[in-house]
Amino acid sequence: MDESESTGTTHIPVWPGSAYPLGATYDGAGTNFSLFSEVAEAVDLCLIAKDGTETRVRLDEVDGYVWHAYLPTVVPGQRYGYRIHGPWNPAAGHRCDPSKLLLDPYGKAFDGDFDGDRSLFSYDIEAPADPAPEEPLDAVEIVDTQDDTEDEDTDAELAPDNEDTAGPGLPGYDSLGHTMTTVVINPFFDWAADRAPTHPYHDTVIYEAHVKGMTATHPGVPEELRGTYAGLAHPVIIDHLVDLGVTAIELMPVHQFMHDQTLLDKGLRNYWGYNTFGFLAPHTGYSSAEKPGAAVSEFKAMVRSFHEAGIEVILDVVYNHTAEGNHLGPTICFRGIDNAAYYRLVDGDAEHYMDYTGTGNSLNARHPHTLQLIMDSLRYWVTEMHVDGFRFDLASTLARELHDVDRLSAFFDLVQQDPIVSQVKLIAEPWDIGEGGYQVGNFPGLWTEWNGKYRDTVRDYWRGEPATLGEFASRLTGSSDLYEATGRRPGASINFVIAHDGFTLHDLVSYNEKHNEANGEGNNDGESHNRSWNCGVEGPTDDPDILDLRGRQSRNILATLLLSQGTPMLAHGDEMGRTQQGNNNVYCQDSELSWMDWSLADSNADLVEFTKRVIALRMKNPVFRRRRFFEGTPIRSGDQTRDIAWLTPAGEEMTPEDWDSGFGKSLAVFLNGEGIPEPNHRGERVVGDSFLLCFNAHDEEIEFSTPNSDYADEWAVVLDTAVLTGAKETVIKAGNPLQVEARSLVVLRRTA
Repeated sequence: MDESESTGTTHIPVWPGSAYPLGATYDGAGTNFSLFSEVAEAVDLCLIAKDGTETRVRLDEVDGYVWHAYLPTVVPGQRYGYRIHGPWNPAAGHRCDPSKLLLDPYGKAFDGDFDGDRSLFSYDIEAPADPAPEEPLDAVEIVDTQDDTEDEDTDAELAPDNEDTAGPGLPGYDSLGHTMTTVVINPFFDWAADRAPTHPYHDTVIYEAHVKGMTATHPGVPEELRGTYAGLAHPVIIDHLVDLGVTAIELMPVHQFMHDQTLLDKGLRNYWGYNTFGFLAPHTGYSSAEKPGAAVSEFKAMVRSFHEAGIEVILDVVYNHTAEGNHLGPTICFRGIDNAAYYRLVDGDAEHYMDYTGTGNSLNARHPHTLQLIMDSLRYWVTEMHVDGFRFDLASTLARELHDVDRLSAFFDLVQQDPIVSQVKLIAEPWDIGEGGYQVGNFPGLWTEWNGKYRDTVRDYWRGEPATLGEFASRLTGSSDLYEATGRRPGASINFVIAHDGFTLHDLVSYNEKHNEANGEGNNDGESHNRSWNCGVEGPTDDPDILDLRGRQSRNILATLLLSQGTPMLAHGDEMGRTQQGNNNVYCQDSELSWMDWSLADSNADLVEFTKRVIALRMKNPVFRRRRFFEGTPIRSGDQTRDIAWLTPAGEEMTPEDWDSGFGKSLAVFLNGEGIPEPNHRGERVVGDSFLLCFNAHDEEIEFSTPNSDYADEWAVVLDTAVLTGAKETVIKAGNPLQVEARSLVVLRRTA
């Protein structure tokens, strides 16, 4: 088979290959290439040489709209892309443009970068229009793998021309050299004795982290490894997580993503990474090696290291949109391959995109091949990359069959039936920006959810909002009102107060208002209603009383989070008081503003110690991590002691009037360690210590009376948020008073 390239002619064999699996698959001898496009009339596989020149192979084998070929001489490290010949008719939803070198939707690694050049767009973004290029864009020969004749067509004949074209009739500008390329990877890796930790939800403590943010400034991580997968897997990072008691790390997006040119023009970057396009590829920018495809093995080695430490790896995945944006965005992948298949288009106006995400487009999860891409991606990350679960960004978008969110959508059906994906941790961000998108509590049985109501309620309670007691009690005990009706358990509630999106814990208690000026949007970006309280002064202060109160509020929130029923999630750096200086939307701040300052681990060592103490208290005592909801009933026939009891500060059981008291901000809850109905994994009865938690969100000290001897004869204080490290040793007899300082929480253990 003859094959021509811009630097001369060479002969490479091209075999028919297989339509499955999709993507580029190296089998040890050669590589199979396969690409779905229902709209394509012809497809060119473009092999990119080290000097940037390309060799095109016409894919003549097509089976069920999947174009494919097997190239026995192609090995790992080969860079490639596709050119799609087909209709340019935006009004019908078709945007084929062979002047664009397109990335493989199933690419497992990418190389290079996007430079923002006009050639990335299928319309002229400059005005007035520049003249057409002097030489033809199709400067390389195209080889048809059946008849070996050259295709005389040039990209100039396409002449994309729509309402956005500044100069109608211009030929396309070729994007080769201005876009990334896909890389054939070596799939083989020595996993040794790697085993997934598989912690059940009730034994899980999640730590949300950013690959670069966690490692960029750590003095113990070698400089060349900072900001990389290898840096995150360094022993100093893993030891910190193990010492805290973390069992799972939830990584902000590590799928290959794109930096928005508008941010780059302002000297900013897409730091968070929620602008993905490579759903099977680890982000190249987090690799410590420059060799194309090296990110794959480095990511695998990172996962292996976490597993050796007993820590699960959960990925924050973005299947709701892509980096191509709206109809004015670049053509780098899906748009040019099969626009109408991959994207939700506006009914009756297929030139424009449905946008449930605020990013310009929404993936078309109704289309079988788009659904297949999502499921193949999930399965790949579990089977090949050994990850342990996923957090789905704006998950409601995936459940929109027509326009409404549907619990019976095809996506949920496929996940439920999949023998691999259904067995890992599935966490939904249960909302999007579309109508009816807020779906907290409404996801199917396999799913857990970021509990936004938990976040809001805990923030409101500790900042002293009235009429919060009932809601606070529900959130503290696992949110049965949200999850029990669908057959789920407390673990379905992913409890969090802080996440990447919003204030850090330090800033939540230090700022009333957002301060996002550094983002260059006039402080108009980010959430304005944060339910925060600065404790009396906005931002930094030297006032010791305010600093003391802020520290107490931080400890209150951490203790509440870690002692609530459900699955707790910490945000990276909150255990040491990380600040973003009041910026609650650092999506574009790849700088010291968003990176962890590891010197805080020393200056705020007391907060680190407090966090360790509370996590240890949770993990040691099963009553804080029950698998089933409390029932409020006697634990044995004839016994007056129930599995849970709500008490006033006077030690009396709460009445409806107490719950309805609009200005009530204090209560106690008794958790019976002998009233746990579920057995352990060996079928043995679970019995543990019992505890009394005394909450005081008032601005004054309150005297609590320990309840009568029906609950205990003696109590010992095991945690006091009024103390820097939480440590306090006090023994109290039943019925005796306990002073609980203003805005603090005291935890007592039954000792007799």
